[in-house]
Amino acid sequence: MQDATEMKAIIASEPGGPEKLQVITRPVPTPADDQILIKVKAAGVNRPDCIQRAGNYPPPPGASDILGLEVAGEIVKVGANVTDWKVGDSAAALVSGGGYAEYCLAHAGSALEIPKGWSFTEAASMPENIFTVWHNVFQRGKLHAEETLLVHGGSSGIGLTAIQLGKAFGAKVAVTAGSDEKCQACLDAGADLAINYKTQDFVTEIKNWTNRKGVNVILDMVGGDYISKNYVVAAEEGRIVQIAFLNGGVVEADFRRLMMKRLIHTGSTLRARSDAVKADIAKELRMEVWQLLRCGLVKPQIYKCFPFEEAVKAHELMESSSHIGKIMLEL
Repeated sequence: MQDATEMKAIIASEPGGPEKLQVITRPVPTPADDQILIKVKAAGVNRPDCIQRAGNYPPPPGASDILGLEVAGEIVKVGANVTDWKVGDSAAALVSGGGYAEYCLAHAGSALEIPKGWSFTEAASMPENIFTVWHNVFQRGKLHAEETLLVHGGSSGIGLTAIQLGKAFGAKVAVTAGSDEKCQACLDAGADLAINYKTQDFVTEIKNWTNRKGVNVILDMVGGDYISKNYVVAAEEGRIVQIAFLNGGVVEADFRRLMMKRLIHTGSTLRARSDAVKADIAKELRMEVWQLLRCGLVKPQIYKCFPFEEAVKAHELMESSSHIGKIMLEL
């Protein structure tokens, strides 16, 4: 059978709302020496995709303008220097772009095996979440067993993954979420405490939960006035890891608490990091996390799947914030 030379892909024709997404035809890319080419079976839809579509998150230099940061499928070509993968293997991968397409390039080091019994859709739902949580909560936040973790946005794909990984490594986990339904989903995923931020004050709730000691690690994708509140609820020597600013990043905060409590406030974005950095994270995931997926301690949390051609509906759902867990595209 002759190799395909063209593929369908989705780009934002111009900055704007979900209606700006457009299915186009592109040449099938050729892998570089350290890359693999995946025939995509499923791709994850993530908040950064929507931000890129709106014109506020351009791809890093060298990355595809095709949307999509995580895929799963079958490897159909490998670069000259690739030794860990072969044609015919199934893989999931974190990518810097290109996921909303029939074929997608991935750096070989950022690809991971699909756990036995998982579908391609389940596998594609994990890379962005797993890489993000491991790097930020465990590598940067240095969460340890017997510590406490607070996750803002607990019902998101990243939040539900953080709950499961935190519990698997022996931490107690609290979350904030925007409805009783979302709070219950977080409790079902293993959270010890779920706070409805629309009806409860998370500062008061966390103080009560920790006997006023505060939490050791905070994973924050909200920003805004949560930043100063995080300083209030953090324990002495606490670590706050910032991964997004859904409520804004220009805020007033009482930084004296940072000094008095000896806090660490750090943050990261993964997309623009080097292939070597992502490969190092993937190596740790294989060693420390993948067995948790194989035995079912960490499970995919999929809310809704859309056909590839219905990416507009997927983005509309993402921006409604009514979902719990992952939104997926299937090919």
